[in-house]
Amino acid sequence: MLTRSLLATVLALGLATPALAQDATSTRTEDVIYGRKFGTALTLDVFAPKEKGNGRGIIWCVSGGWFSSHAGVNAGLAKPFLDRGYTVFEVVHGSQPKFTIPEVLEDMHRAVRFIKANAKKYNIDPDKIGIAGGSAGGHLSLMQGNAFKAGDPKAKDPVDRESSRVAAIACFYPPTDFLNYGKEGEIAIGVGTLSGFKAPFDFHEMNLETRTFVPITDEKRRLDIGKQISPVYHITKDSAPALIIHGDADKLVPIQQAELVVAKYKEVGVPAELVVKKGAAHGWPGQEKDLVSLADWFDKHLLDKDKK
Repeated sequence: MLTRSLLATVLALGLATPALAQDATSTRTEDVIYGRKFGTALTLDVFAPKEKGNGRGIIWCVSGGWFSSHAGVNAGLAKPFLDRGYTVFEVVHGSQPKFTIPEVLEDMHRAVRFIKANAKKYNIDPDKIGIAGGSAGGHLSLMQGNAFKAGDPKAKDPVDRESSRVAAIACFYPPTDFLNYGKEGEIAIGVGTLSGFKAPFDFHEMNLETRTFVPITDEKRRLDIGKQISPVYHITKDSAPALIIHGDADKLVPIQQAELVVAKYKEVGVPAELVVKKGAAHGWPGQEKDLVSLADWFDKHLLDKDKK
């Protein structure tokens, strides 16, 4: 289990926004099951405006340090988007230390597919969904917007027939390249700057002979996985437009991580913007006010011109 001190640290990595009670202008549906694995339900909460919905959805990744819990679902995060008419899905994924980043990414694919498969129920356009988060949640957002997967038209489960592609990304201080973390050649696959987060990088696989999970210790294979889970290597002309807000005094996730992504976006000709918070570290006082900038970005890339 997480120690109390580690839990506090991990939770601090997400966006620290004051918890707000549900207001009268929206509804909240808790613990919607979007998938199951190893007999455990994967859930999300749905926040929907009672009136004047804009037919668009925003996924918020409930994740800090790749730790995720229903306790991290926050109406305060949803409100700036609800005020614009968005339906917000706060997604809880399989959490570290039990699950690694590759396993978490599969949860996020499932969540997007589930939301798309139920788009009519939620009164949203399945092709106009944005994704957001902070820190690890930002990393997951960028992965979803760049390393999405096609649906399987022959899948028995209709959810799996949907693509996991999203239409826009807006996030805070995301890790983007675990092989060049802060500077070229600096490895951070649970080591170096991220040595306090070994569990998310504790890659393992099933040994079919012994029927046991065994750790992946070969360094080349670990580097290959580190590359696979780094958003910067997945950016193409098909990537979703991205906004990143990042403090230039961030020691845990250096702003270089955001700069790498934005530079790559420019290479492929996809819209991307980096907003630099001068003197800010990994989070800053009043950060919840910057959610308005995320909402502005989604307005720009998700709303039709006649709805702006």
